[in-house]
Amino acid sequence: MSRAIYPGSFDPVTFGHIDIIKRSSAMFDEVIVGVLNNSAKNPLFSTEERMEMLMETTKEFDNVKIISFGGLLIDYMKDNDISVIVRGLRAVTDFEYELQIAQSNRKVSKETIDTVFLTTSIEYAYLSSSIVREYASYGTDVSDFVPAFVAQRLENRFR
Repeated sequence: MSRAIYPGSFDPVTFGHIDIIKRSSAMFDEVIVGVLNNSAKNPLFSTEERMEMLMETTKEFDNVKIISFGGLLIDYMKDNDISVIVRGLRAVTDFEYELQIAQSNRKVSKETIDTVFLTTSIEYAYLSSSIVREYASYGTDVSDFVPAFVAQRLENRFR
């Protein structure tokens, strides 16, 4: 059984994230979407809220599972018999950063972890959670960037 993990903060989940989840779910038997629980970051939504939003947006995919994790991704992967990381790339700058992490993960894991890079679909190449949060914080309609119920949660949060 091929298993992969797509880690991230997903604060909030965007159409770009959903595109990567959909495409990776067609490539692997199981895709675990790992919501990073990082106490050093100050997310807009709690881990539980981010997981709820992801569960709602991925309910059509039978082979997608939503989890949260803290600590090192490679430790979670080792404990759960996962050997592939999925990462989405929007631009060359994403690749430079992600390549460094992929190579470090491979070195530390003794070459048992591979990273699959999926270039984002062109219509989402500009999209990031931070851009969505910024627009939403000023009351801008973000329904072109996120599912309607996520846009509503953002509107409620910034009211």
